[in-house]
Amino acid sequence: MPAIEVGRICVKLAGREAGEKCVIMEVIDDKFVEVVGTAVKNRRCNVKHLEPLEETMEVKSDDIEKIKKDFEAAVA
Repeated sequence: MPAIEVGRICVKLAGREAGEKCVIMEVIDDKFVEVVGTAVKNRRCNVKHLEPLEETMEVKSDDIEKIKKDFEAAVA
């Protein structure tokens, strides 16, 4: 199973955004990460609610809009 790390692209498994792809922006602790995606709001998420994919992308800044643009390019 791919590691939970910054830049890892995941699919949300639970909640109203289930089935949507997102990218990990920050690892908060061993249970929570901060995610963002085109259809996923920037928020804290339990790692149990994420399915990490093989794909990764580089998260270079804290600018959420820039990360969203990079994410769209990475998954397109």
